[in-house]
Amino acid sequence: MLACVHGYTIVGMDPHLIEVEVDVSGGLPEFTIVGLPDATVKESKERVRTAIKNAGFDFPPRKIIVNLAPADIKKEGPGFDLPIAIGILAATQQLRTASLPQFLFAGELSLDGSIRGIPGILPMALYTGKLQNKTLIVPEDNRGEASLAPEAAYCFRKLSEVVKFLEKPHLYPKVSPQSLEQLLKEQNEIVHDFADVRGQQLAKRALEVAAAGGHNVLLIGAPGCGKSMLAKCLPGILPPLTPEEALEVSQVYSIAGLLSKDRPLVTSRPFRAPHHTASVASIIGGGANPTPGEVTLATHGVLFLDEVPEFRRDVLESLRQPLEEQQVTISRISAVITYPAQFQLIAAANPCYCGYYGDQSRECTCTPYQVQKYRNKLSGPLLDRIDLHVEVARLDYQEIQSHKEEESSTQVRARVNSARLRQLQRFAGMPITCNAQMSHKEVRKYCQLSEEGKSLLRKVYTTFGLSVRAHERILKLARTIADLANSDEISMTHLAEALQYRSLDRRKDVGAD
Repeated sequence: MLACVHGYTIVGMDPHLIEVEVDVSGGLPEFTIVGLPDATVKESKERVRTAIKNAGFDFPPRKIIVNLAPADIKKEGPGFDLPIAIGILAATQQLRTASLPQFLFAGELSLDGSIRGIPGILPMALYTGKLQNKTLIVPEDNRGEASLAPEAAYCFRKLSEVVKFLEKPHLYPKVSPQSLEQLLKEQNEIVHDFADVRGQQLAKRALEVAAAGGHNVLLIGAPGCGKSMLAKCLPGILPPLTPEEALEVSQVYSIAGLLSKDRPLVTSRPFRAPHHTASVASIIGGGANPTPGEVTLATHGVLFLDEVPEFRRDVLESLRQPLEEQQVTISRISAVITYPAQFQLIAAANPCYCGYYGDQSRECTCTPYQVQKYRNKLSGPLLDRIDLHVEVARLDYQEIQSHKEEESSTQVRARVNSARLRQLQRFAGMPITCNAQMSHKEVRKYCQLSEEGKSLLRKVYTTFGLSVRAHERILKLARTIADLANSDEISMTHLAEALQYRSLDRRKDVGAD
């Protein structure tokens, strides 16, 4: 007997429909799975065999061949346990239903016949919602994710419950959908607030500009001056996630297996801070079976690289393409996978090995060669892609002990939201949400300078040998500063402030390629 059941596999960010063909025939007992399965799928034979028996059904002592079609797509993960088991029960006529073709199955089986949750249910459910006359059957553990796709899924705890449902589907309700807007209203409170950071007005202003325009930032300063704390405050002043952004981030976390049962939707902008020992694969994504890396997990949020010169050179240079393209492409023999990587980079660095070069309170113990070597760990092409280079000064004792009330992140975020709204109106109808995403064409159109401004920028460009990319990033910065000032025109004041955030461009000994 032959039975056909449908399931899913995830390739990159995209679900692919897989036809699970199960043939049960005479001959010596044998259980074979073909169709490019990975080790996890091959191991499903033992899970399925035992689960069927412990769920109260008979496992046929016959020749069983399972084909996962199309055969040229790599099948990964334990999500094929449930469709294989349903296929075997249908082929042996222990399950009698004419509605099997309208259902899609995904779930891992326990040995006792219960169904475990699996990664990637959210993109599967959203894709199923776009199909006509198709419904997804998933584990109860994934109910939260399934509820984000209206009327697309049923959830069950046991294999036996799925069989009863398939025989009488009209007796069971679908998963009740949840409102994205309502879930987004329940965003977490601000954890790190600007109100808790003493002084550092220049750095705070730079981060406000970065948040308003989606720009990348490099914070440079002595150890303990507050670089990490400032970086952690950035998510608190970024605009709230839109429903579309929240769904995209949640799909990434679903595929990575990082979504919580209790919180199926990511409602706050991600903040990822990998250690400096991280590999290229962990940052960019990859592996034998490519998975999302930190640049993808930070999508629509912040990627914070603390002690950035301590990262391996190949890791840092691998960031060039994601910073420019806002996506990352991983090439393997079997597939080419593209993940989103629309993140803000916040990097923090000491000025030298000992950390006190240029410090007024402590003497630097590094030689000029050591200072140069340390700074050259950040290549010119990478620095070119970082919009703001900000020097964070050491606080004096009076500032530490000051009782002056600092501006809160809520107040700063109000100005950032206003500037972002201006940008959304400016770029209406275009796939651009902030100034940092402008291409050369948009820069020429929206970043016009006065003759006086052109003269100043021409002088700076010639004197410091700026690249074309650096020139455009200065214009984007000036545009963002003008937006914060609610100005349609970029004035000399806005341009001058943008230029002061490019301190490393003014140093001939920094940023050698």
